[in-house]
Amino acid sequence: MTTFLGFGAATIVGPDFIKTHGGTNMSAPLLANALAGPIFFAFISAIAFATILAVVAGLTISATTSFSHDFWTNVIHNGVERKPGEEVMVARISAFAVGAVAITIAILLGPTANVAFLVALAFAVAASANLPVIVLSIFWRRFNTVGAVSGLAVGLLSSIGLILISPSLMAVDPPTVVGTARHIFQAPALFPLENPGILSIPLGFIGAIVGTLLSHEPTSQHKFNELLVRSNTGLGSERAGAQ
Repeated sequence: MTTFLGFGAATIVGPDFIKTHGGTNMSAPLLANALAGPIFFAFISAIAFATILAVVAGLTISATTSFSHDFWTNVIHNGVERKPGEEVMVARISAFAVGAVAITIAILLGPTANVAFLVALAFAVAASANLPVIVLSIFWRRFNTVGAVSGLAVGLLSSIGLILISPSLMAVDPPTVVGTARHIFQAPALFPLENPGILSIPLGFIGAIVGTLLSHEPTSQHKFNELLVRSNTGLGSERAGAQ
């Protein structure tokens, strides 16, 4: 559907009109306005706002839950239960911090940032770091913790590193802070593609495989059958959730 929206906007509205009336972020609303007028324009804008709000809310909840439960409780305090309500308080503070950082970055990027492009980069980073670990956890018996950590690290660092040396950083207009960084990287882009996924995803797989082959963890092989049965049937998930 996105493909048809893009070609429709390019054909009916025109690339030049889109560039001078809000940029690529406004292509779908401008197409709606050209097809059915201001009412449909408002309807599509409302849908876009609701979608973005839902995504932001989900990401904020995910980030705060990971920090308060996984990091604060299980890493810092080794799973020992602290004061009643402390985990909820940490979640609230982390939600405020995540929101403040996100708002600050959005302001610094300014209205010239391509939202669709930023979403594509976020998916590229997630695919490079998470996809190799998920796939190998399900299909490779020998895959272990070292392989998971190395796959996550290689995928994350390679995707972000390739973004920094790609033409993407050069495409931001100078009035923003990111535009100021553009002048620091005035040399031609070392990586010619705007999206790093075609290279960073294989690197994530390679990092996970090499990390697994260079380590030995028998317990991971013993638990593979349990994970395989649980992933296909759901049996044992209640007990794992309780633990």
